[in-house]
Amino acid sequence: MKTAEQTSTARGDAPFYLLAALCGTGAGWADVMINDLLFTALLVVAACLLLGLLRPRWAWRWVLAVGIFVPLTELAAYLVLTVKPSRAQVYGSFLAFLPGIAGAYGGSVMRKVFDNLQGGR
Repeated sequence: MKTAEQTSTARGDAPFYLLAALCGTGAGWADVMINDLLFTALLVVAACLLLGLLRPRWAWRWVLAVGIFVPLTELAAYLVLTVKPSRAQVYGSFLAFLPGIAGAYGGSVMRKVFDNLQGGR
């Protein structure tokens, strides 16, 4: 059974999951349209860094929440649009998880450092 604190935390994180979904979809769209994996990786790192700063607990969830939408957007582009991503582009979209790890945990560490510095005053 969930406690009241766990339930309120889950409800409080809903906007951040929505932000993660929007950022992941945007990174996937950029990957489909621009076809530059480094730019996609930069977008994923920035999104995960921001989410890691805002919600540092369980940073791995931001990697999953942002990263899963990059291949899903590739799939949607393949099914809906006339732009057909290449096989290499589809496989490369799964590599977006790797820079996301660095961003999410980097943001989490930065938040803990900021909190530590603010608590020392």
